[in-house]
Amino acid sequence: MGIYAVKTTASQERTVADMIINREEPEIHAALAPDSLTSYVMVESEGDAVLNRVLEDIPHARSIVPGKSDISEVEHFLSPKPDVEGIAEGDIVELIAGPFKGEKAQVQRIDEGKDQVTVELYEATVPIPVTVRGDQIRVLDSDER
Repeated sequence: MGIYAVKTTASQERTVADMIINREEPEIHAALAPDSLTSYVMVESEGDAVLNRVLEDIPHARSIVPGKSDISEVEHFLSPKPDVEGIAEGDIVELIAGPFKGEKAQVQRIDEGKDQVTVELYEATVPIPVTVRGDQIRVLDSDER
């Protein structure tokens, strides 16, 4: 058993992965289409012979990359990275969702456990700390750059 990389048409990775799994082949155990991996789908299978047979009927599936991978090579795709990763205290951010959408703010505190960031709005006459989810902000300027 191994993990095989299947080359696909760009932007069709999720479609190909879904079609592979929907075939319900007992020798194919899983298919993964990570967002960070363009034009490839990772498939866990008993061997590449069954995969070659399945891919003949799937549009947008191009070929199997020769050789197989180990789980250690793909496990970084399996755990989601927190939204607050890459954000540091003092960074200038823009709120992209919520009631303060469009406002600029400075990061005061980061709570990685809750995936939240406390920011202080720039244009407010009185400094107001606002706590938002990590996916509701976009970094504009970072002290580390």
